Amino acid sequence: MTTDIIELNDFIVLIEQSNATKPFVQKCEIDGDAVGFAFYGSGNVELEIKHNNQTKYLTNTTGLAICFFGNQKVEFAHKIEPDKPLQSISIFTKLKNLPSLHQAEKEVFEKYLPQLVHPKEHFVKGPSFYMTLDMQLAVQKIFNTTYIENTRLLFLKSQVNELLAHFFGLLASDQKNAFSEKDRDKIFQAREIVTTHYSQPPSISQLSKMVGLNSNKLKKNFKELFGVPVFKYIQEERLNKAYELLQNSDKTVQEAVWEVGYESLSSFSNAFYKKFATRPNTVKQKCFSDKS
Repeated sequence: MTTDIIELNDFIVLIEQSNATKPFVQKCEIDGDAVGFAFYGSGNVELEIKHNNQTKYLTNTTGLAICFFGNQKVEFAHKIEPDKPLQSISIFTKLKNLPSLHQAEKEVFEKYLPQLVHPKEHFVKGPSFYMTLDMQLAVQKIFNTTYIENTRLLFLKSQVNELLAHFFGLLASDQKNAFSEKDRDKIFQAREIVTTHYSQPPSISQLSKMVGLNSNKLKKNFKELFGVPVFKYIQEERLNKAYELLQNSDKTVQEAVWEVGYESLSSFSNAFYKKFATRPNTVKQKCFSDKS
């Protein structure tokens, strides 16, 4: 488990990554009253939240963006397993720091997260939803940057601001309430299916029959909820899985290409570079160098 703790103006940022060889629990406590945001690049880990003799759980966290209020009486714990490596970015700002923010930033917090800015309990859960493609890219850039020292801090600051801007943008657009809860559940079911079968995904017509939603509504609602069309989402899953394979296994680039469902090495390499700004061979060579 690696954790970078970085102070950026009024924000404390935790960048956490794990490639566990056996299950373990990573605990975290908040020092004082704070509003927090968490963005999960990968993991499917279980997040346990304890407060006031209550325990709440969030599971299947990959791709989630969440926000909350918490204080020193709340305990967070990630349950991490070997086949579920964690990538998360947590951003905290103390309530006492909010008055010192720029006026526009203060107004955004007050308008869209009043329940967190004026909490009535030790823990208050705010809105949560799956990240858009822009948010996913910002998360991947944070984990894949090669910048160091002051240049890295400048870069991370820009990406943290981008993540928060996208988060509040989603709150402003209210995309998550654009359709019924029943249809929303069906879209989540469709996402689960294509996430599990990303290497050989069903067609749109097959997927629509599997979840009981007509093809047009499936395509429209999926894009509204997750920010990208179904097959763009599948491509992102394939590329993320390929990156994990290259970084954490002994598979060659060609083997990773086949495993995630690509037939053409050149088209895979181009898509990989477009997403991660690096070539697959570079990731493989770096992984091999780090193990040597």
